[in-house]
Amino acid sequence: MTETERLKRVLEVLRDRPFASVRDLQSVLDASPATIRRDIAKLHATGAVRKVFGGIAAADAGGILDRVSARPFTENQMLGVTAKKAIAQEAAALVQDGDALIIHGGSTCYLFAMLLANRNVKIYTNSMPLAATLWQNGTCHLTLAGGELYREPGIVFSPKAGPPEFYASKFFLGAQAITPSGMQESHPLVVRETELLLQRADEAILLADSRKFGLRARNAMMPLTRISTLITDDGISDANHKMLLDAGIRVIIARRNPEIP
Repeated sequence: MTETERLKRVLEVLRDRPFASVRDLQSVLDASPATIRRDIAKLHATGAVRKVFGGIAAADAGGILDRVSARPFTENQMLGVTAKKAIAQEAAALVQDGDALIIHGGSTCYLFAMLLANRNVKIYTNSMPLAATLWQNGTCHLTLAGGELYREPGIVFSPKAGPPEFYASKFFLGAQAITPSGMQESHPLVVRETELLLQRADEAILLADSRKFGLRARNAMMPLTRISTLITDDGISDANHKMLLDAGIRVIIARRNPEIP
């Protein structure tokens, strides 16, 4: 395959998905990683694509993702599953038996909690989908938030309630968007609940796949400095990786397994 043919094939791959790793491209180009990285650099220089950590992304991926950032939980569960599962695995490795945890709503946090369902841990959650699944399929100690069910974000919340009487070593949460100014969310109740839960945990750990960087949501949730650790996937760009490190955040990059559906 000539260089021109390889470059054309890369662009064809990115028509079907917003990101492709070097390993992904190896399977379709039959070329060495070094050759593929040179091809990526050439396409990046033309502006046709974006060079990101571990691979390449479509130049218009940001516009595509803006349209999906505020999807309901049931729809968001179907997006970026491979990356989310890899992130969930890394998050589970941070949990020790006997830990008390707060786990917020969101599809990545949901997958993470499923890995803890039968672990010797205490979990507090405001997520109705998560609570229902842990009740049916888990043996861990479960504490639920009180209040009314807000179906759009899928959380249980009481406007008059203060912070819960639950103290955790770790607070795992997600975000709809990550920018240099901090995390953002579309639903104001999620923002308010997050502020309360932050008061009851020793550290906050953000689980966010690389699609979330550069998106915008309506409500500011918290600055980057409130996060101690962020777990993302290998689609993160070098610039966003540096942004997190400069903010003093410990960054864990989960390597996506192409064999996981």
